[in-house]
Amino acid sequence: MGGAGSIERAFVPGVERLTFPLPTGPRHVHCYLLDGDEGRLLVDTGLGFPADERAWEGLEVDSIVLTHMHPDHVGGAERAAETTGARVHQLGLDYDQCVRVWGSADWPERMAGWFRAHGVPTPVADELIEQGHVVAPFIRFVREPRLLREGDRVDGWEVLWLPGHADGHVALLRDGVLVCGDVLLAGISPAVGLYPESRPDPLADYLSTLERIVELAPDVAYPGHGEPVREPAERARELVEHHCGRLEETRVALADEPRTGYEVSVALFGDELSPPLRRFAVAETLSHLEHLVFRGGAARSSDGSLAYTAA
Repeated sequence: MGGAGSIERAFVPGVERLTFPLPTGPRHVHCYLLDGDEGRLLVDTGLGFPADERAWEGLEVDSIVLTHMHPDHVGGAERAAETTGARVHQLGLDYDQCVRVWGSADWPERMAGWFRAHGVPTPVADELIEQGHVVAPFIRFVREPRLLREGDRVDGWEVLWLPGHADGHVALLRDGVLVCGDVLLAGISPAVGLYPESRPDPLADYLSTLERIVELAPDVAYPGHGEPVREPAERARELVEHHCGRLEETRVALADEPRTGYEVSVALFGDELSPPLRRFAVAETLSHLEHLVFRGGAARSSDGSLAYTAA
């Protein structure tokens, strides 16, 4: 697993892309090297496999900005910082969640229990425990980074807080160039899931993020996966429509009798998903169910169980 990253220079002046392979999911993750006013920035650090660490050797970087705490973006942060001597920057909310997850030895068990509470069958939920303990040693985040806030600047790049895919997700903007992590992806819809201790309505956060991108209308967006998004505002509008359609499908999947998030996810995504994809489907379903609850389109079960009914 893992492998040395390759740098591509086929982008706008001052932006280079460093790509690492991943063993699952999109099979790769992009990091970016950006020219700043006085130095050079690295955005994200990959998953942190030992073979990936060679990419930091000889790399001249003054600052590291982490877009969000998902493992394929933050896992290599400690080694990248040690090798380059660069200061790591991370949104305060994102860092807090990073510590609660990657800094806690029992997070796989806690997450599995949370999924079981939402109706996920025990074997599907508990597979996460083994997978989590396999991945955890690779995730070496940086303690006590420089904490970012909305509107800060890092070497001339403006920090935007764009929650939804992750509560503390940030992007960098300068001269019409948006380095956006997983906020926008060209070929797929970024996952928007509800997880333990997350903000209460991540889908509302994400829809607001998409509306903000439409208003900002950047010229190009460089994502964490896939090809550059050449019309970011139009892609944001497409994703708004996607989620509006998924909200209606979720509403239709509800009934008068309580249904768990797992049961609704089967109605929406079918019953043939692998355990990892099922967990993503349940988290995504829950984000839409909670958004419906806040809008009055659904109700949580009143008997204390974690289930939902049509409003």
